Formats: sequence, C-alpha cells, structure tokens
Amino acid sequence: MAKGYWIARVDIRDAERYKDYVVAAKPAFEKYGANFLARGGAFERLEGDVRARNVLIEFPSLQAAVECYNSPEYQIAAAIRQEAADAEMVVVEGI
Repeated sequence: MAKGYWIARVDIRDAERYKDYVVAAKPAFEKYGANFLARGGAFERLEGDVRARNVLIEFPSLQAAVECYNSPEYQIAAAIRQEAADAEMVVVEGI
C-alpha cells in the first residue's frame, strides 16, 4: 500500500497561538501514524512563491492522511492553526 503525505506551506502570523496548534494536533498525528519528515527548517526557493515554513508528514496510507485531516481531533487543531497562520495544504499519494 502506498503511503500518504501531507505537504503544507505555512506563514505564521501569531507564534504564541501557533504553539497551541502544535499541542492540539499531536493526538491526531499520533492516532493516524504521522511521521514528520520536514518541519520548518532551511529551504531554498527554486521557483514560484514561497512561505516561511514547509512541512512534510508521512502517513501509512493516503486514507490515513485524509482521515487524520478530517478527524474531530485534527479539526480542533485546524481551527487554531487558521487563527494563527496562513497555509496551503495538500495530501498526495506516494509511489
């Protein structure tokens, strides 16, 4: 079974509130087997627009990645993130 990946590009507007998001999201990530491959860190723009923070999260499957996002646990965290940051997020299936 192919793995699933969240790709998120984020600009944080309120760093203190974003910390609340990180705490609130943890139960969903643990429940759905999330494995962080990139969480911020240095990057180099090659093409197009960029955001300050880039996140890559691996899940056991595409289904697990989508279920995590749609879970009640994560939706609580998502509401906090949306207050504190601007983001684009996609889920992709691995090969």
